Amino acid sequence: MILIISTCKEKLHELEFVRPIENILKKNRISYLTKHYMILNKNDVNKADKIIICGTSLQDFDYVNHIDKFSWIKDINKPIFGICSGMQIIGLVNNRVEGKKIEIGFYKEKFSKNFLNIKENTEKEVYHLHNNYIDFSKLNDFEICSKSGRVSQAVKHKNKKIFGVLFHPEVRNKEIILNFASA
Repeated sequence: MILIISTCKEKLHELEFVRPIENILKKNRISYLTKHYMILNKNDVNKADKIIICGTSLQDFDYVNHIDKFSWIKDINKPIFGICSGMQIIGLVNNRVEGKKIEIGFYKEKFSKNFLNIKENTEKEVYHLHNNYIDFSKLNDFEICSKSGRVSQAVKHKNKKIFGVLFHPEVRNKEIILNFASA
């Protein structure tokens, strides 16, 4: 079972950022449970085989005020996939500071390393919708798999199955979510 964690402050935003991920999993007959991070408990995390931390809207930064709710990320040994704010949460839990960079729309991203069945040197058109990013270049436990300028677009942990993308694969790159679900 995959635990989908919503980071959306408003229910309406879940239709844009959580529901598409649920639909991808449902269509592929992959079992899941969706919980908001504010009501998430240890049992939910323990029961899950894998975890997806979803993104949220451009104006929603409430999760930053409750980063302690994600402290379990440091100690868990389960696959985690962070999307947009989910990737930022992974960085914040690992003591990195956010930077500001607005990117909205379709961009081409080149993967310099293999990432969730995407081969090195593959270019993908991806959808960006974010105001912030985390500088993963100073986190020794992470490899940057795709980068535009100084902004890490896709990262993976060197020793754990923790992955993050700043873009939104639920929009144009659904196979990335399925690659994580089946890995």
